[in-house]
Amino acid sequence: MTVRYVESSKLPTPWGTFDMHGFEDAEANKEHLVLSMGDIGPDEPVLARIHSECLTGDALFSLRCDCGAQLQAAMNNIANEGRGVIFYLRQEGRGIGLLNKIKAYHLQDMGADTVEANEALGFGADMRDYSILKPMLEHMNIRQIRLMTNNPRKVQALKELGIDVVERVAHESGRNPHNLRYLQTKKGKLGHLLDEQGEDDQT
Repeated sequence: MTVRYVESSKLPTPWGTFDMHGFEDAEANKEHLVLSMGDIGPDEPVLARIHSECLTGDALFSLRCDCGAQLQAAMNNIANEGRGVIFYLRQEGRGIGLLNKIKAYHLQDMGADTVEANEALGFGADMRDYSILKPMLEHMNIRQIRLMTNNPRKVQALKELGIDVVERVAHESGRNPHNLRYLQTKKGKLGHLLDEQGEDDQT
């Protein structure tokens, strides 16, 4: 594993000041972040979110997904608790990259759902690799997690890395008329754990 810690700094946000920890993956030529707040240590389960980069949702306020709303909800939840961590992974578009994501969006404009669009471009439905979390978790000295997610694959990935997921915290936010089919596809085809009226977790 080529992911290495680089440096940390303060990051003031509307929800409070986080510590921002930078990691570099030299092999993949990508940079990842961990945002932490409060005392993060191995002795007590920490509220956590694994969030894959979504430029369109996180920064451009897209309503095609629920990613931006979920990121903000996670920051708010951590601030309310006073302790927690967000792993921000540069795996845009479920791992296919930004330009391929735009191609997938075009296919969705033509009628495909998110899974069909990825597969039409020659990709799997979800190409993300969560093994890159291992050196980040080790650096942060995290062994027990209360994971904010609706995606069972994230829970399983952490368990395979030796992390004790003591609780899955449902994390539904950002439902709107533009992403209803997207959410239905994630529940029906990707196995995300949503209630009938709920939303879901993209990244």
